[in-house]
Amino acid sequence: MSAETVEDFRLRARRWIRAELGAFRPETASGLRSVAREAELAAVAYDRELQRKFYDAGFAGLAIPTRYGGRGLTGDHQRAFNEELAGYEYPTRFQVPTLSPCAAVLLDFGTEEQKLRHIPAILRGEEIWMQFLSEPGGGSDVAGAVTTAVRDGDDWILNGAKIWTTGAWWSDWALCLARTDWDVPKHRGLTVFILPIHQPGVQVHQIEMLNGAKDFCQEFLTDVRVPDTDRVGEVNDGWTVGRRWMFHERMLADSPYVTWSDRPGLTDAPLLDVACRAGVLDEPGTRELVGESQMLDLVETALAGRLATGISSGAISDQSAALGRLFRGLAGVRQSTIRAEVAAGAAIAWSEDDVHAGAAETFLMRQTACIGGGTTEMARNVISERLLGMPREPSPDSTLPFRDVPRGPARG
Repeated sequence: MSAETVEDFRLRARRWIRAELGAFRPETASGLRSVAREAELAAVAYDRELQRKFYDAGFAGLAIPTRYGGRGLTGDHQRAFNEELAGYEYPTRFQVPTLSPCAAVLLDFGTEEQKLRHIPAILRGEEIWMQFLSEPGGGSDVAGAVTTAVRDGDDWILNGAKIWTTGAWWSDWALCLARTDWDVPKHRGLTVFILPIHQPGVQVHQIEMLNGAKDFCQEFLTDVRVPDTDRVGEVNDGWTVGRRWMFHERMLADSPYVTWSDRPGLTDAPLLDVACRAGVLDEPGTRELVGESQMLDLVETALAGRLATGISSGAISDQSAALGRLFRGLAGVRQSTIRAEVAAGAAIAWSEDDVHAGAAETFLMRQTACIGGGTTEMARNVISERLLGMPREPSPDSTLPFRDVPRGPARG
């Protein structure tokens, strides 16, 4: 298998995809939309079956080492597979964050036992993973985590809350960042753990969004016992793990571990079709808007490829992944805005089969492109400080013991 060229692999993948897979169905894919609970659970179950089908056929974990159930191929093989997959179904719920960043972090920092226990199970469709990272009072300050982990013999006891975990209610395992030392500066007292989501002490609450979607969740951890064997990385060195974790999150568009394709979505009718149906194709500025949207797609694809090649070869810093994150966020907001502008009044009311369906909803939800996966504000900081060498903004809490850092409103 390792000697198979990318082109030979592409031909083999093409034959299998066209013979074995159905058309991509956006209504069953993962996404922030209003779906009945039973329908979502059925879609999750189907994704598990589909992931197992990919695994049995030898098309799961293409760039993951064979000792962990993967195929031991290259990122180029994964990209070729993704290109051939366009328009066909694939297990969307196993890609982000299960395979990246979660499985990627395990590959980077997990023990051999952890890798052998979890990576093959993920590839077989038995485990869906989430990241317990953001906290209700933390905003984008991941290092300011106040979820605590206290040592108790060979175990750790976790208490706290996490939020904005997409799909936690139907997932199996979580990668969790917790504070293990309050007497050192905030970046030095963090540790990463893995834990099953559905267990005593873990409460998962779904959050209803303005469009009716309930996939975002908040989790409350109360005296959750985690064995030390489920710790990832060294004690109090969670920020080292976290920085790599953020890297994988920023590189999702070209991760060697993620299977994805350009696929039609519920709101992804070609922009020219939207313009024609809205009767505005010949109006001044419409074609410029369509061209701008297509240009953003081209630039995003080219940028992702450039960053992946540069980072994998060592020609550029892995912190350059922030460039892709920033561009994706801004481009996503702009393209949502363009779609609403082109649809004009037709975006406000539509029938179920209308190409305008969801244009206004997408516009209202557009800012999620700048929040999920690490905010664009954080990406700007990384670019300015770590790539351009600009001075870091003064931060008095960077040297204080974390327990002495002021949190919450000032009290008189």
